Amino acid sequence: MKITVVGTGYVGLVSGVCFAEIGNTVICVDKELEKIQLLNQGTIPIFEPGLQEVMVRNVEQQRLSFTDRLGESVKEADIVILAVGTPSLPSGGVDMRAIDAAVSEIARAIEKYTIIIVKSTVPVGTNNAIKRKISEETKQPFDVVSVPEFLREGSALSDTMKPDRIIIGADNDKAATIVARLHEPFNAPVMITDLHSAEMIKYASNAFLATKISFINEIANICEKVGAQVEEVARGMGMDGRIGPQFLKAGIGYGGSCFPKDTKALIQIAGNAEYDFKLLKSVVEVNQMQRQAVITKLEQALAGDLSGKTIALWGLAFKPNTDDVRESPAIDIAIRLLQQGAKLKVYDPVAMSKFRDLPDIEHERIYYAHSEWDAAADSDALCLLTEWEIFKQADLQKLQQTMKHSVVIDGRNVLDIDQIRQLGILYYPIGRPPLSIN
Repeated sequence: MKITVVGTGYVGLVSGVCFAEIGNTVICVDKELEKIQLLNQGTIPIFEPGLQEVMVRNVEQQRLSFTDRLGESVKEADIVILAVGTPSLPSGGVDMRAIDAAVSEIARAIEKYTIIIVKSTVPVGTNNAIKRKISEETKQPFDVVSVPEFLREGSALSDTMKPDRIIIGADNDKAATIVARLHEPFNAPVMITDLHSAEMIKYASNAFLATKISFINEIANICEKVGAQVEEVARGMGMDGRIGPQFLKAGIGYGGSCFPKDTKALIQIAGNAEYDFKLLKSVVEVNQMQRQAVITKLEQALAGDLSGKTIALWGLAFKPNTDDVRESPAIDIAIRLLQQGAKLKVYDPVAMSKFRDLPDIEHERIYYAHSEWDAAADSDALCLLTEWEIFKQADLQKLQQTMKHSVVIDGRNVLDIDQIRQLGILYYPIGRPPLSIN
C-alpha cells in the first residue's frame, strides 16, 4: 500500500519506518524542514535503539522517504496516518491545533478514496469530528479509522513490530478490513470496535498503568514506615494472575509524553461529561508527591539543610533508553533542590542537551558533567533518578571514593544492596528502610 504518515515524532517516525519494513511504500511528512533534512541525511532526531538502522535500510530500498509537502504526499496515498502531537493545555485538556491544521490540509488534498488512520491520542469523539471536518471540505470518498498506539519509548521498534494487540475503531466494515489487512504482518490479535471505544481504550490503558505505578509507590511509602520491603511485597502481589508483575516497580513516579498527559486528559474528558474521576485525580497527586520523597530523604541524610550542598543527579531522562525529558521526575527534583540553595552536578548518557533546552530552570546554577564520575566527584550526596545500565553497573567502591560524603538516594532501587552494605554507604532506597553507615 501507499502510505503517508503525518508527523515524525516518536509515533509517526516509528510507524512510518515499521510500515515500510513490512513492504509498504511510505512517505513521512513534517512541517519542520530542519527535521526533514536531518532524516534525509540518515539521522533520526530522537534517541531510539535500533530505529536508525531500520530507517536507513528502507530508504536505501526506496520504500521510505521524507518531505515537508503534505498536500503532494496525500494525493497518491491509499492510507494517511495522522500522528501529530497532542500536548496538554494548562487546563489538562488536549491542544488540538496541530490535528485541526493537518486535517484541513489532508481534506483539500484528497483525490481518491482514502483511509485516514488517527494514531494521535485524542479525546473521545475526535474521530467523528474529523469526519465532519473532512466532509465539509471534500467530495472525495474517505473513511476515518482510529488505531491507537501503545509503543513505549526505548522499545518502540519492537513494540510496533510485535504488538500485544491491534485496536481498530471504525464505523464501516470496508475500512476496518483494509486496516486489519495492513496490520497482518505484525501477527498480533486484532480487535475491531467502534470509534469512541477505540479512543477510550488508549486513555483507559494508560490511566490503569499509571494507577498501578502510583499504587505501588503508596505501598512503598507505607513499607518504609512499617519495616517491610516493597520489592518483596510487589513480587508476592505479582504472582497473582489477576494482578500480574508489570508496573509494580516502586520509584520516584512516572513521566514522559504519555502517562502525565493522558491521565490529565482523561480527568478533563470525565469532567466534560460531568463525572468526577476521583481515583485518577489521586493517581496524579500521588505521582507528584512521590518526587518529593527524594528531597525528604536528602534532608534526612544531610541534617535538614541543603543550602550550599553539592548534589549529584544520575539520570535526567524520564526512563532509560530514551533522550525524552518530558515530565521527567528529574525536572521537579532539580528545581526543588535549586530552590533550597543546593548546587547541582548532573549527568545523563543521552538526555543532557534536551534537559539543557528546558525553560524555567536556572541552568547557570547547574554543572553539566562529562561523565557519571565527573558528576559524583566531591558531592555531598548522589541521587540516582534514571535506571541507565551504566548506573546500575557502577563501581560502588569507586563511587564511595569519588564522593565527598557517602550518601546515595536510589530512586529506582537498582544498586547492589549487598555491596552497599559492605561498603558502609548511607543508602536510601524507595520502599525499604535506609542502610546506615557502619
